[in-house]
Amino acid sequence: MRWVESKHKPDYGRFVLSAGKFYGDAEKDKGIQTSQDARFYAISSRFEPFSNRDKSLVVQFTVKHEQNIDCGGGYVKLFPASLKQEDMHGDSEYNIMFGPDICGPGTKKVHVILNYKGKNALINKDIRCKDDEFTHLYTLILRPDNTYEVKIDNGRVEGGALEDDWDLLPPRRIRDPQAHKPEDWDERAKIDDPEDTKPEDWDKPEHIPDPDAKKPEDWDEEMDGEWEPPVIQNPEYKGEWRPRQIDNPDYKGKWVHPEIDNPEYSPDPLLYAYDSFGVIGLDLWQVKSGTIFDNFLITDDEKLAEEIGNETWGATKPCLYPFPCPSQAPPAHPKPPCPSQAPLPIPSPPCPSQAPPAHPKPPCPSQAPLPIPSPPAHPKPPCPTAVRVPQDAERRMKEQQDEEQRQRQEEEEKQHKDDDGGDNDNDDEEEEDEEEEEEPEAEEAAPRDEL
Repeated sequence: MRWVESKHKPDYGRFVLSAGKFYGDAEKDKGIQTSQDARFYAISSRFEPFSNRDKSLVVQFTVKHEQNIDCGGGYVKLFPASLKQEDMHGDSEYNIMFGPDICGPGTKKVHVILNYKGKNALINKDIRCKDDEFTHLYTLILRPDNTYEVKIDNGRVEGGALEDDWDLLPPRRIRDPQAHKPEDWDERAKIDDPEDTKPEDWDKPEHIPDPDAKKPEDWDEEMDGEWEPPVIQNPEYKGEWRPRQIDNPDYKGKWVHPEIDNPEYSPDPLLYAYDSFGVIGLDLWQVKSGTIFDNFLITDDEKLAEEIGNETWGATKPCLYPFPCPSQAPPAHPKPPCPSQAPLPIPSPPCPSQAPPAHPKPPCPSQAPLPIPSPPAHPKPPCPTAVRVPQDAERRMKEQQDEEQRQRQEEEEKQHKDDDGGDNDNDDEEEEDEEEEEEPEAEEAAPRDEL
């Protein structure tokens, strides 16, 4: 791919080619990486224009947020061929926007935005994206039957009908504008009992003067005004009286507004289709840079996309199972026969009196039975490429870097302690020297005391 940076703004962030700080393969894992913090980025690549009418559309790429991103996009946009790459910006019209977006703990989602008749429609479902520091594969599939599928790391995470999960068309059914709830329709399940009456002694004040309170002896009504006792909660207060509830004999249930077919609704068999695709671009904002984009693929072959995902993302992210993954296991080779176990020519049976004592042949190490590992505590998931664990090669390198950093910190702390210990030793030596100097003075003073 040949990438073209937009000139719409002079301060767009710069992309660099890099495999990052840790990787599965130093060359295969190189991609375009954001390199400047708190920047907008705008870069795109043109390809041969096409339409996806009457065939599937598969968009696939990998994202690696090795900077432990806190706020920033990791999505791509597919533009029509009419886009001017040098002027691409956030308001440029696009057909599809797809990929992860993270902004704080509240936003960690996969965007799937479809442009329909000039308006961008967001998916109505919440698809959670990966938020770790490793490489992940994102795949979007639009099919001619107006269905879609979203995959992460070659495993399905969402799917369904375009009409159901986007607000692209008017609703099929609407409330009947001619229907109205009858005036005598009673929706009250319970009503006041008309025969229930309030007891005569019910009404009591909530607060009453404290009968135990006494006016202070030094109370001066001319200076302090008329004395009033403090109030307390009335123990006989029963609150507001309400009649008991009984079943409503006229209750008809909750009235449901009847619906009719929407005259403005018209199905569109081409919700999935776009007349022109010609450019793929990255138009995003990142607070903390370091994201690596790689393995971009646009095709109409779902199986091919899965295979290429395995060959690129999957090549350095093998399965992680207690048993070898069948799709990753090396081809079986027959074990060479052990020389000590090779068949020998059968000689004529010796005389029983001269026959050597029978000794069991030692087992051949290469033929010795291997220990059978215990099965996992939980049933092993199937080993299709959909259940790959992306923490293998990248994680090993990451853990090694973390371990080296930890060792450096320990050495620095040890060195710092040694330096502090040396200073303490010097202080002790100085104190000992002062004590030794004081001892002769004491010895000289002793004879004078005796005299």
